[in-house]
Amino acid sequence: MKYLEDTIAAISTAIGEAGISVIRISGKDAIKIADRVFRGKKKLEEVKTHTAHYGSIVDSTGKVVDYVVATVFRAPHSYTGEDTVEISCHGGIFVTRKVLETILEAGARLAQPGEFTKRAFLNGRIDLSQAEAIADLIRSVTDLAYQSSLSQLEGSLSRKIKKMRDDLINLCSLVELELDFADEDLEFVDKPELANKIRDAIAEIDELIETFKYGKIYREGVKVVIAGKPNAGKSSLLNALLNENRAIVSDIPGTTRDIIEESLNIDGILFRVIDTAGLRETYDIIEQEGVRRAEEQLKKADMILLVIDSTDEISESDMRLYHRVLNLAMDESKKCIIVFNKVDLLDGRQIQMEKITNNFPVVNISALTGFGLDKLKKIMVEQSFFGTNRTDASVVVTNVRHRDALIKAKQSLLYALKSLEEGMSGDLVAVDLRAGLNHLGEIIGEVTTDDILNNIFSKFCIGK
Repeated sequence: MKYLEDTIAAISTAIGEAGISVIRISGKDAIKIADRVFRGKKKLEEVKTHTAHYGSIVDSTGKVVDYVVATVFRAPHSYTGEDTVEISCHGGIFVTRKVLETILEAGARLAQPGEFTKRAFLNGRIDLSQAEAIADLIRSVTDLAYQSSLSQLEGSLSRKIKKMRDDLINLCSLVELELDFADEDLEFVDKPELANKIRDAIAEIDELIETFKYGKIYREGVKVVIAGKPNAGKSSLLNALLNENRAIVSDIPGTTRDIIEESLNIDGILFRVIDTAGLRETYDIIEQEGVRRAEEQLKKADMILLVIDSTDEISESDMRLYHRVLNLAMDESKKCIIVFNKVDLLDGRQIQMEKITNNFPVVNISALTGFGLDKLKKIMVEQSFFGTNRTDASVVVTNVRHRDALIKAKQSLLYALKSLEEGMSGDLVAVDLRAGLNHLGEIIGEVTTDDILNNIFSKFCIGK
């Protein structure tokens, strides 16, 4: 591939004011290009790998751009598997870009998003699932996301997939060997035993697919939509959960007219909490748009907090509204918690919860005083994993691409099993086994296409 012959460079640290910034140069001419701009006690071509050297970066006129530390990593013992030089310069937007411009003028090309990691994959330093784990690790904002990304980066999923592929390769080899000796009527594999091994492989794949139900929560978090009538205390609840005044709170119904989204970390789980406009019929054009957007968010939610003012008399129109939300949650298998707010204002009156018949959990709170908030948070965590059969599995699938590949692999193995059980030709069994192998190979990059690679690495930041 021609682009692997290029030497690339990019800023690998976040843009902004900091103690230092790091510019990475990678490729067959990385050290040569670095020497064109670096002035130290020795030329970098003369130094050993994994050593750091103080000096200056100079432009084409010999003018000093900055004083830096250059660290040399010789192939194949570098992040990318290529000769690499990392320049640590003073932090700051202007000086960092000035150093990068000097390196680019000396012959390097600006790296594309994810190109360093892409080269690490193409040079065999990591497999594709580990490359994706690097992006997830950078984006992780909770302990669960961090731990699952780190586990995948360390190769837990890769080892599992490779073992499954090795087992299937052995089965496929026996079936194909038998085909080579079909004229001699030789049997190299016991058919019932082969069927059992395919069933075992399907069971292993099923276990991995099952982990995605909570693995997705680790990676992406839970999208929580706060819904209810105007003035039920939805914005007050958002502020109470965040412990800050994020949303405007008013006694005037319909204050919230647009979507407000904030992130909340509870017990290591990321909750993306969205406050919406109150659900009601209105003639106000702007409020109508807010209601429409609220209903759109409800359809996309993983979890709904249906907030009800506990001091209200629940009317027939209220019941229709509440049941519309609850039916949506039931029909689309969404988690839902019914939150009776303002219990501090009840003055001994009873909540009319018996009017709302459902199988969803109910919690009484006061967003104003904080009463019941800890219980609500606990229920939110419990509901996030409810029905997912969460285990302490060492391998957790967090990526939609991996889940889809596993589903396709399982389907191919089911076809192979069906052909075997119906006494079909060994050719058909072998074809389906090979298809299953290929789908598993897509996860770790044993089987891939440029479209898959471009899609994955385009989502990386530049410099990684």
